[in-house]
Formats: sequence, structure tokens, C-alpha cells
Amino acid sequence: MKKIAVTAAAVFAVALLGMNIDTASAKDAKANYDHYCAQCHGTSGKGDGVNNTKDLPVSPRNHTDANEMKKLTDADVYNAIKDGGAATSKSTLMPPFGETLSDAELKDMVKHIRKLCGC
Repeated sequence: MKKIAVTAAAVFAVALLGMNIDTASAKDAKANYDHYCAQCHGTSGKGDGVNNTKDLPVSPRNHTDANEMKKLTDADVYNAIKDGGAATSKSTLMPPFGETLSDAELKDMVKHIRKLCGC
């Protein structure tokens, strides 16, 4: 009986840890977005960040526009973040973050952007 209780507690603890990891990833992705992306894309992702001025040759993408964001695959979004705008034939003003963010952080960022657009 004691062995069953210990096993059940261990399974429960592992489940809780898994939930915390997902929650931590979501928090990290939001924090990374706020730090690296919000200056241009805005904290809510609407492309209305403080660096978005009429002097920019291209407006930052509105990550909340589901119709536009649905046109992009996850790989498209990942590559734009990793390699920057120039590498994806977009704005040369968007820097690459592949040396700044880990692969896991890049993937979490894609998930975060998908949440912003609801797509």
C-alpha cells in the first residue's frame, strides 16, 4: 500500500513539473517577446511598438492579424525570427535572433506569436 502511495505521489509530482515547464516556457516566450520584439511589434503584437514611426520603410508585421499570419507556416515565422528580415526577403531592419535565443526559445516564440494571432 505504501509503495502505491509513493508511486502515485511521484507520478503526480512529475505531472506538476511538466505543467510548470510549459508555464515557464510561455512566460519566457512572453518575456523574450517583450524584450526583443515589442519595440517594433508592440507588446500586444499589433505592429504598434515605439520604434514604429512613419520613417520606417516597412511597417512591422501585425502579429494579431490572423488572416495575414495564417499565410505563414511555423517554419516561416521561425526562420524570420532566427535569421532576421533580410534572410526571409522582409525588412532588413529586423535583426536575426538565432545567436541570441536558443532553438527552444525560438520555437516558444513561434508558439507565442501564434497565440497573439489566434491562428
